[in-house]
Amino acid sequence: MSGIRGVISDFGGVLTNPLQEGFAAVQRSSGISFEALGTALARLAEEDGVHPLFELETGRLSEADFLARLGRALTEDLGRPVELQGFGEAYFAELRPNEPMIERMRELSAQGYRMALLTNNVREWQPLWRPMLPVDEIFEVLVDSGFVGLRKPDAEIYELTLDRLDLPASACLFVDDTDVNCDAARALGMTAVHFRDTEQALGEISAALDGAPPPA
Repeated sequence: MSGIRGVISDFGGVLTNPLQEGFAAVQRSSGISFEALGTALARLAEEDGVHPLFELETGRLSEADFLARLGRALTEDLGRPVELQGFGEAYFAELRPNEPMIERMRELSAQGYRMALLTNNVREWQPLWRPMLPVDEIFEVLVDSGFVGLRKPDAEIYELTLDRLDLPASACLFVDDTDVNCDAARALGMTAVHFRDTEQALGEISAALDGAPPPA
């Protein structure tokens, strides 16, 4: 019988449609390829000694500064002016709630499971994504990398989430769409479901809970 008493879910790509769809929309609107973005980010990371996306997701770099620096790098690389303001709005305009996953999380909360939302995100984007789902109705704990200065797959952000849930790792199920994040959760002793599609994830969540009754 399952000993799981808590569920920790990612946001983007699990409780929404795939994140690639948001990035594809930005690519279409800006005319900037994934390859060009990757090249510019890699150059900035080499210059700074730290990846700018990681700095953005931990709140050490503001969205405005990140977009300005990336825009300048792309302007140099592409030989044309690049303006990235409105990136977040264009990105989130393409993201939609994954209703079956949200409903499953709601059910688990109603059954008595301790619920946490653990997301790598941008501080300035919280007003864009929080209205997409009933965060406070389902999750008693929200850990947003942009506000806590840590990000997955660093062990510290998982440990912080477990501390706020007041549960050991062995009592938690973790759901995320990134394999390395799931590996990090498993290394701490959590059961992890690597989300690849909704049907697969729902099945693996049910299997992990093993038909156990709701927590006391």
